[in-house]
Amino acid sequence: MAPTTVSRTLYRLHGVAPTREAMYDALDHDYLSALGAELHTPDGLGVPAVYLTCGMEQDEAGWCEQMARTTGIPVAEAVRRTAALLLLAVDGQVYAIGCDQGYRLIPERLKDKRFGLSFAIREIDPTLVRGAVSGILGQARTDISLVPNGAPVPALGLGDHTRIVRSLGGYLNDAPLTRTLKGRAGGFTVLGGCGLRLPLGVEPADLVSDIRQIARACTERLPHQDLEFVEHIVPVKDETVLTQLERALDDQLGLPADGRIAETVPFDHLRNDAEAATYRTRINSDGSFESDAFDLGYVLGRVRYLPSGSRLEALKSGTVKLLRERRRRSAPDDVIATVGTLRWIEATVSLGSHVFCLLDGEWYEFGASYLASLHTEVQRLFAPVPSVVLPAWPRGMSETPYNKKTARTVGWEDWVVLDCKTIPNPAKPSDQIEICDFLTQDDTLVLVKQARGSGALSHLYNQARVAVEVLYDSAVARANFAQRVRIASDGRRTLPDDFLPKRLVLAIHLKTGAELTPDSLFGFSQITLAQTAKALAARGVSLEVVGISAAGSAADGGLADAA
Repeated sequence: MAPTTVSRTLYRLHGVAPTREAMYDALDHDYLSALGAELHTPDGLGVPAVYLTCGMEQDEAGWCEQMARTTGIPVAEAVRRTAALLLLAVDGQVYAIGCDQGYRLIPERLKDKRFGLSFAIREIDPTLVRGAVSGILGQARTDISLVPNGAPVPALGLGDHTRIVRSLGGYLNDAPLTRTLKGRAGGFTVLGGCGLRLPLGVEPADLVSDIRQIARACTERLPHQDLEFVEHIVPVKDETVLTQLERALDDQLGLPADGRIAETVPFDHLRNDAEAATYRTRINSDGSFESDAFDLGYVLGRVRYLPSGSRLEALKSGTVKLLRERRRRSAPDDVIATVGTLRWIEATVSLGSHVFCLLDGEWYEFGASYLASLHTEVQRLFAPVPSVVLPAWPRGMSETPYNKKTARTVGWEDWVVLDCKTIPNPAKPSDQIEICDFLTQDDTLVLVKQARGSGALSHLYNQARVAVEVLYDSAVARANFAQRVRIASDGRRTLPDDFLPKRLVLAIHLKTGAELTPDSLFGFSQITLAQTAKALAARGVSLEVVGISAAGSAADGGLADAA
């Protein structure tokens, strides 16, 4: 039986009218002619479409000449590559699908760089993210994370307000796409960055339907709460600020190198960068410069002595060609990609107290998304329905009596009370560490605290971090904690000596009597709580925050009487 879907990468194109003529005119005709591409006009899709195909042949592979010199044995092995590119307009928007080398026929300037990512943050399961590519502002660094079995977003450390997520891969469940409706049951993987790679329908009606469903998800659905931070970091749009930044960068390009301009790799060309054998840079010249890697020194040298006001324009008009072979006469299909020079540069520029970073051709302000990012990080620690509900806190009662009273509450037999049950500090055995106040039936650590100010909460957050760190880093601490649980439960509960916590709950009662919410937390405590959550997530431990109401308040749900 013929497959109903096949994995393809779908691109959304900017600034192309939804007609056959406009779609064809938007392509690089010189490049297509050099490849001998053939134009087709399919009618069976039911939407305007343009289809190009070509076979790229070479009589001798690029390695033949070099290996003949190395081995003394001349050989001539031919190479044939293929390319197909389908452009189609669905509901007024133009999309592109490439087969084999076909994606190289799409001009870079036309691609919507955030299309695939926009879909991914709305549709993939945030608890099963398989991979991510991200950059950190000001560090000229790209981080690649790969978790084949999937992991929650916090475990990947992506929520930092200086980190720009470029692509996400994960699992898609129950989407109304051809793969689910006509293919195999169950979830499937998608990868969203500049393009969107996923199984798409093979039959014309199925393909068009899939594209419509994808477009609907991008426009009608909100990002998952755990992934909405991706859209908090957006490029600068203010034209006045952009003009000032470009003027400042142009001035900076005329000065000796001082580290504020560094080289980077365009995020959607990481694979091409790894594949390239030669970089052909053309900037402010009719000729080109060839090197084994992108040469920032050459680029800066070419523009440094240009007149003021023309240096940045030279960067914008310059190009870097990535070639798969280095030989005397390259063929058109040797070109892997042609990328604007500006996208290979990361620069830091200050306007007064505001600091900006040029990354991948766009400007971002340091800290511009900090508050939004902080709010999102703290908000997601408060579950809509808390996993743990503790009895209301009687007025005037201190923490130890409260924990003892809680332990006597009906229905808490499966919890182990560990308040004041310490283990030796592995760093200094004469000191003691309290891991938690309660251990739940599913091995969640629960830490309880009442607080009037940020100081008490800072102590609580530090206790959580220390508890997790010693259990993860010390075999002795793990064995001691397992023993402490056996003793405290009179043998009812046993933990393996290699126990590692996966969940931790902070149960907080505000002495002011206010209900605990992200907004009622003290300002400093919001910051340190977010930092604590990141530190725990890096260890693979999820964090939840729950409030403990005051006895007699409407929020206690009558639990004060049960206590």
